[in-house]
Amino acid sequence: MNKSEIITQISELKKKYRAVIVAHNYQIDEIQEMADMVGDSFALSKFCASVSEEMIVFCGVRFMAESAKILSPSKTVLLPEADAGCPMADMVTPEALLEARKKYPKAAVVCYVNSSVEVKAVSDICCTSSNAVSIVKKLPADEILFVPDQNLGSYIAEKVPEKKIHLWEGYCITHHRVTVEEVRKIREIHPDAVFLVHPECRPEVVKCADFAGSTKEIIEYATRSKEKKFIIGTEMGVLYKLKNSNQDKTFFLMSQGLICPNMKKTKLESVYNALLNGKHKIEIEESIRLKAAKSLEKMLKIA
Repeated sequence: MNKSEIITQISELKKKYRAVIVAHNYQIDEIQEMADMVGDSFALSKFCASVSEEMIVFCGVRFMAESAKILSPSKTVLLPEADAGCPMADMVTPEALLEARKKYPKAAVVCYVNSSVEVKAVSDICCTSSNAVSIVKKLPADEILFVPDQNLGSYIAEKVPEKKIHLWEGYCITHHRVTVEEVRKIREIHPDAVFLVHPECRPEVVKCADFAGSTKEIIEYATRSKEKKFIIGTEMGVLYKLKNSNQDKTFFLMSQGLICPNMKKTKLESVYNALLNGKHKIEIEESIRLKAAKSLEKMLKIA
């Protein structure tokens, strides 16, 4: 089948199975174009919980589809590519986190949403890149164990100096590889461009930016701004929405290395096969789901 035929088949299967298709901002252009909603991971999970459709096709990586299942336990959640994982999420295990809790018994465990359901289940509260600083500020604990992203944790520590932040040795392999030297070079080429960066980048890279924020916040900043040129310091998939929503503006990717291979695995054929064959279903043990749900619900309560 050609692209048009695949899209038609997907549309028919969506109706047949009462499905909704959501896509993360880092997905390839074709997936974003045909999705019912495109956004950050947790916003997509909340959207999925709010709609009446009984099946969710989550075009992203595993921890995102798990979050959707946590919030929509009665719905069928499909991850089109079974091996679309997140290396950063894999850098913390529930066993290792439980051991760390013994080392820092007074610390509240704040778990970045980019983590497995099992890790969420043994954390005190979740956070997103958008609300991480706010969450840490509002927690009564003076000591925080932040997992798994050391770069986002460092960003929080700078914004909330009154609290002791213990950092986990984890990171996003895509954002972490960007160097200050790359930033220097592109700013020399485009000196009049506004530099927007994701706090998953190294602290020294974030310090070079005019603005640091989540993918959603980067999109909103660029859209509201009266400036016309921007250097974007997050995964290249975000350029699709930025360019479509701001056709009078120009965007430059901070580094050619800002490509997440796991996010690029999902193709139109992946979505078609997922709907046709009911693959790949996200299954979570109920006791673990309930514990993980508490950390998400606490976040929603105080964010």
